[in-house]
Amino acid sequence: MVRLSEECVHNSIFPCYLFTLGHHLDLRLVRNQWLLIDPGAECLMSEVNEDKTTGDFREMGSRLAEEVTSFLRRKIDKMSRSGGIKNIKLSFVGHSIGNVIIRTALTETMIEPYLKYLYTYMSVSGPHLGYLYSSNSLFNSGLWLLKKLKGTQCIHQLTFSDNPELQKTFFYNLCKQKTLNNFKNIILLSSPQDGYVPYHSARIESCPASSLDYSKKGKIFMDMLNNCLDQINSPSSETRILMRCDVSFGISSQGMNLDTFIGRAAHIEFLESEIFSRFLMWTFPEIFR
Repeated sequence: MVRLSEECVHNSIFPCYLFTLGHHLDLRLVRNQWLLIDPGAECLMSEVNEDKTTGDFREMGSRLAEEVTSFLRRKIDKMSRSGGIKNIKLSFVGHSIGNVIIRTALTETMIEPYLKYLYTYMSVSGPHLGYLYSSNSLFNSGLWLLKKLKGTQCIHQLTFSDNPELQKTFFYNLCKQKTLNNFKNIILLSSPQDGYVPYHSARIESCPASSLDYSKKGKIFMDMLNNCLDQINSPSSETRILMRCDVSFGISSQGMNLDTFIGRAAHIEFLESEIFSRFLMWTFPEIFR
């Protein structure tokens, strides 16, 4: 979200994508609550990667960075002509791999002039540490099949099979980039019911499997984790807030079906539960102003 103004605040939401699926209105419930908290907000629902979320994350990040900077230039120019700007706050909201696209966009040179305005980042079930450790065997089988298809580079990147040397993989190098340290508020939403994104990956924390892994793979994972945590804990002129929110959805009322069995139901419920969106944002409204 982008905040521009003297009194009013302008926000841009950069929502994201559910693996090979997704729509620019996926985060509409979050946007609606944001507008209620801040009626003067202006929301950009990113469309530039819609139906293009199976390729290289670097290409998706570049497209998003271009869309964001174009939006910011237009808004800043408009506000400058109407009396100047006192305050700019740039915030992001992403779901699933959209969070990877956002962090990749923040490494682009074109967006560098705006990094000083970063404010709130809300990650909704984002695989920040990839799928180096994933306990959902059924979902892992699906990823294995997807990797056999052409044009699914992002799946290779998510599973660290994009390079035979782990230290040269996309995710390892993304975690070395400073994509989190400029935010004032970081909210990491996760659910143990979500079988699509590893719980520890969404929360940016260690997991039992990595703690017991003394191989090169375990070291690579700890390097990635520490790089991310170092950014979050880096010195800042203002107090930085980190919240890890654990969400448990009442999806048992839906009965046992394929979606609940493979963990998709909770992954989607983040987008479809208005009660959840309202509760989260109105419990901490100061983070969204």
